[in-house]
Amino acid sequence: MSNGRAMSADAHEEPEASTFLKDFLALIKIGIVNSNLITVFTGLWLAFQFSDRHFLNELDILVYTIFGSALIIAGSAAMNNYIDTDIDPLMESKKGRPTVTGRFKPSAVFALAISFIVIGEIFLFSASVSAGILGIAGVLAYVVLYSMWSKRRYVSNTIVGSISGAVPPLIGWAAVEPTLGVGAWALFLIMFIWQPPHFYALAMKRTEEYRAANIPMLPVIKGFHRTKKSMLAWVVMLFPLPFLLMELGTGFIILATLLNIGWLVLAIRGFKATDDLKWAKTMFIYSLNYMTILFVSMIIFAVFI
Repeated sequence: MSNGRAMSADAHEEPEASTFLKDFLALIKIGIVNSNLITVFTGLWLAFQFSDRHFLNELDILVYTIFGSALIIAGSAAMNNYIDTDIDPLMESKKGRPTVTGRFKPSAVFALAISFIVIGEIFLFSASVSAGILGIAGVLAYVVLYSMWSKRRYVSNTIVGSISGAVPPLIGWAAVEPTLGVGAWALFLIMFIWQPPHFYALAMKRTEEYRAANIPMLPVIKGFHRTKKSMLAWVVMLFPLPFLLMELGTGFIILATLLNIGWLVLAIRGFKATDDLKWAKTMFIYSLNYMTILFVSMIIFAVFI
């Protein structure tokens, strides 16, 4: 009887379990977890292919690496939410975070973050010592160097944050081949250089939110024109990087170069854009597709080595 009354009174409310799941996934930033796992798997897959080892014979390494990476990324994201509890209420796009709405208590978020990171590291060290060490480096880069130190102090915060975002493919590679080769560092550089134009596009869309929260993002401090120039420079730096992965073949080099040309053209058009925010949205969407297509294509081309 009580269930029927609740349904009639709140017919359009989501079930409690569904709401909790959505809040939990928001807490660990599931989108970031998923996108980073693509790069982890790419690093792992290329290392298997380049070393002529078959992943089916070493499924334990694959499982340890994927689960370990997912946990440390989720834990680091939750820790970021914990650290930003004071500024997130000032940003419209982040007011729905469970740490802002009160769905998750700060102490619970902190405990969950630490637990995920510790368990994730156990998995990564089970894959290889190098993977575990790189996992720790990635966590420290994101939680300490970015979230606690640079984000609120320096306009270069996005570049500092790019270090942590470039570590996942190294973790994947190191799980198979602890001695990182040129291919591993190529993946690192691609991810490191990809991130500034990606996040600057997002920062342009949220400039007033960052201004309200007193976060010194590049568009807030230097303006849109300076941000566009920086985005163009970062995109140009992507051009030579595919050639560090010559083992993937000419087809990959051509595809990567076409993707770079497309992004370059779009970046140049930004200087004549009549609607900066619309252009920034297009740049952001392109960057997401760029990363997905590029890394998935690496996996596919590696099969035909």
